[in-house]
Amino acid sequence: MVFNVLETEGTLVNIKELNPDASPQAAYGARLRSLREARGWTQDQLAEQVGYSGRHISAVETGRKPPTRRFSQALDTAFGLSGTTESFERAWGEIRNGSLLEGFPEYKAAEAKAAEIRLYEVGVIPGLLQTPEYASILAESAVKRGAITPEQADERVSIVVERQAVLARPRPPLIFAVLDESCVRRPVGSRQVMVAQYERLLEFAQLPNTVLQIAPYSMGEHRPFDLPLYVLTLSDRSLLSYAESAQRGHLERETSSVLPLLTAYHQLQAEALPQAASVAMVQELRKGTP
Repeated sequence: MVFNVLETEGTLVNIKELNPDASPQAAYGARLRSLREARGWTQDQLAEQVGYSGRHISAVETGRKPPTRRFSQALDTAFGLSGTTESFERAWGEIRNGSLLEGFPEYKAAEAKAAEIRLYEVGVIPGLLQTPEYASILAESAVKRGAITPEQADERVSIVVERQAVLARPRPPLIFAVLDESCVRRPVGSRQVMVAQYERLLEFAQLPNTVLQIAPYSMGEHRPFDLPLYVLTLSDRSLLSYAESAQRGHLERETSSVLPLLTAYHQLQAEALPQAASVAMVQELRKGTP
């Protein structure tokens, strides 16, 4: 279905077609216009209710401006949709998480409340331990490859920052981080960026609630995982795991399915370098020693 969208603030300026099937953002705009017109409101009348300009309403309806959480919450109040499955805030969340793999938004919410976090990463420093500069370079690279949009890149960096808030909780979780050696040897950005990233890892290792280990290349076939893996222990001692490939993510809540992964993770920790040796490797890399 294609809507004929009138870009107007009281007078007809021009007609622009908007296809709600084009993207979640386009669907958001088309639905906003449909609900507004069903109530007989002009853009300016709705704008007065939500605290934005009529021009802003027009830009969101036509997909020229992405909605924000605050804007979505204001719409929900105006349309009586707050807290419902049809809320604009819920639609905003779907837009915001559009560049994330399946299962990750739910995993991220559980991670923020977890009692214990166990993670294994390959190729890149995991998001919980990334500096903003390191995260930005990875996101910018994805934009250059055409994998994501600049807006999605900004979202990815902001999500990294949001996730790291777990480290500053009044009662932070225990975090066990095992990084494949490729994570610390792969250069990302300038030497300055990598030095700052190495320093971040060393700071992480000094925290009283963390363990940092490197899984060296010499582990060979004894490395139990080939893809990134995250295992959470929640406050009620239930388990949750999240694993991902380049194209999809999988969230597992069945304890019977997570337990074998937890066992394999313990085997990984036993074979990986102890924290002292892992820290020594990072320190050598920070100094530029191969």
